[in-house]
Amino acid sequence: MSIKSIYGCMGCGTCVRACPTDVIRQRKDGKAYIAYPADCQICHLCRMYCPVDAITITPEKSIPVVVSWG
Repeated sequence: MSIKSIYGCMGCGTCVRACPTDVIRQRKDGKAYIAYPADCQICHLCRMYCPVDAITITPEKSIPVVVSWG
């Protein structure tokens, strides 16, 4: 399973431009895909900027919350 899945992509390229780590690419048909899933920093910018809510971030690579008591 991929880190992120892109279903319902309309090919606008917003996620490609929003990604700070440059892991998202567009195919020749304009649809986005995750080219480098291991490099994704889980910033959620692609998901937040997607105008059609086509991006799902899977929990496999979620960053655990660390609470420091001390």
